[in-house]
This record gives sequence, structure tokens and C-alpha cells, in this order.
Amino acid sequence: MASIMTNAAALTALQSLNATNKQLETTQARISTGYRVATASDNAAYWSIATSMKSDNKALSAVQDSLGLGAGKVDTAYTAITDIKDQVDLIKAKLVTARGASQDNQQKIATEIKAIQDQIKSSVTNASYAGSNLLQNDGLAASDLKIVASYNRSGATVTIDTIDVTAADTQVLDVAGTGGIVGGLLATTFFDPSAAAVADAAIDTALGNVETALARLSTGAAYLGAAKSRIDTQQSFLSNLSDSIDKGVGALVDADMNKESTRLQALQVQQQLGIQALSIANGNSQSILSLFKS
Repeated sequence: MASIMTNAAALTALQSLNATNKQLETTQARISTGYRVATASDNAAYWSIATSMKSDNKALSAVQDSLGLGAGKVDTAYTAITDIKDQVDLIKAKLVTARGASQDNQQKIATEIKAIQDQIKSSVTNASYAGSNLLQNDGLAASDLKIVASYNRSGATVTIDTIDVTAADTQVLDVAGTGGIVGGLLATTFFDPSAAAVADAAIDTALGNVETALARLSTGAAYLGAAKSRIDTQQSFLSNLSDSIDKGVGALVDADMNKESTRLQALQVQQQLGIQALSIANGNSQSILSLFKS
């Protein structure tokens, strides 16, 4: 039925065009932002999940920074304690050489050992990273190193795991230079230049002290090595975990650009056809009115 009061064809064409324009607006927004779910109004459930996952990933990024800082401290201490162990090995070799040697040779060896002792002190002092020295305390009570290693969330409950390095296991020397693993060795004058040749028994006692220090240095190096290995493993795990979370978030909220671009072209064609349909419908109405004008 043709009506001059209601242009049903035009109304239908207009409704179709409005629907197309709305879909086109949505598709254009997805292409411009890259997101299928950019706000809560797009999909409240997916948006909420993705927001929580993104927040957790930021926390994991902070954990990775902490691990990086901790790795620097542990690596520095491990390198230094390994070098110190090598230096104590040299003292051991020098003492073995001094056993049964003449007083003159023992005094020369004493000079070499003194140089090694100075080098050990230097190695300990220089084993500092970001203001932290795991091999030497600051003159106060030694504090353990606690490296944040993970962020765990279960609902509203959050727990933080740490990788701990016990100070007592790695304190090579105190500030006074007499305590710690090698404090006794560095405070010892193995050969007195003013005295006669040192007896073999005294050298054997010194060698026993060296062996004790070497055993403790090996233990300290083992603790640091284990911490270093765990940090490396955790860094690798968190890197992979972060990538997995990013992929999971992307699966929820990212737009498929190939799909959206194809859809955009189709909607643009539909829009053009809708405009033409509306124009035709309005044209038919004008034709009816023209009958009355004639």
C-alpha cells in the first residue's frame, strides 16, 4: 500500500542503514585501537579478566626487575668468592713450599703471602653491587639477602616468595678485618722476619687453618652458585610466564585485523547500498506527491 503519511520503505531502509553504520563504527574502533574488547561495555567478563591479568603481569615485571638486581649482587659475590678461594689456594701452595725451606726463602715466601693477603682484602672490598656486599658486613649485624622471586595471587590473597642468601654462609671478612671466613688468615703473620726458620709443625698448623678456610669458602661459593642458578631459572620461567599471559590477554581482547579489515570493506559496501536504498525509497515517495501536483 502506498501512503503519503508513512513511507514504510524509507523507514526500513533507514533502520538497515543505521544498523550498518553502528557496525561500521564498531569495526572502525577495533581497527584504530587494535582491541576487540577495549572497554567494559564491549564485554564485561573478558575486560575484567584481561584487566586482572595485565595487573598481574605488571607485578611480574617488578619481580623480574628484583631478580635482575639480585642476580647482579649474587654474581658479583660469586665471582669474588671464587677469586678469593683461588688466592687462598695460592697461600696453601706457598706454605707447602715453605715447609723445610731456609729462613731466607721463608722470608721471601712471607712477602708473597703478604701480597696475596692484600689482594684478598681488595677482592672482598670490591665485591660490592648497588651498595650491597654479600662478602663483608657493614660493621653491624649481618643481614640476609632476600630477593623477591615470585608474585602469587589467589583471589584477594597475595603471597611473595623470595630467594634467600644467608649472610653467615657468605661473610668472608668483617670490617675489622679479623672476622669472617678468612679473617684469621689475613690477620696472621706466617713468618716473622726477625725469628729463626719456622718449624714444620707450625707450618702444618697454618695449613690446617687454610684448609678450614678453603672448606668454608667452597661452601659459601656453593650457596651463591645455587642461588645464582635458581635466579637464572626463575628469570627464564617468569619471562615465559609473562609471554603466556600476554598471549592469553590477547586472545581475549585483541582484534583480528584481517577479519576486521575484511568486515570493514563489506560494511562500507552495505553502507553505500543502504544509502541508495533510502534514496530510492524517498524517491518513490516524491513520485506519489508529484501525482497530486499535476
